[in-house]
Amino acid sequence: MVMKNYPPQFKAGAVALYESRPEATIRSVAADLGINPETLRNWVRAAGVSRPRGRRTRELSQPPAPLEAENAALRKKVRELEEEREILRRAAKYSAGQTRW
Repeated sequence: MVMKNYPPQFKAGAVALYESRPEATIRSVAADLGINPETLRNWVRAAGVSRPRGRRTRELSQPPAPLEAENAALRKKVRELEEEREILRRAAKYSAGQTRW
């Protein structure tokens, strides 16, 4: 079997994705990224990420509602800005292709 080398940015991004989705499992995040679950598990361990186990501990450690609302609003704004940037990037590419100097 061939060992794959992943760039450090990809590893950090995969661990960050796992951390940002508390409902997700290592297996589901690894499947989304197309990597082996054990590979992701090793990266998570190396990064020192830990999650409370069980639903009871998760329910007790819920962040306050105002912070959740603010985070949701900020995430929505980031998505909108990323979409706008992508539209502008595509428009610039299209315009550059249309010019004949």
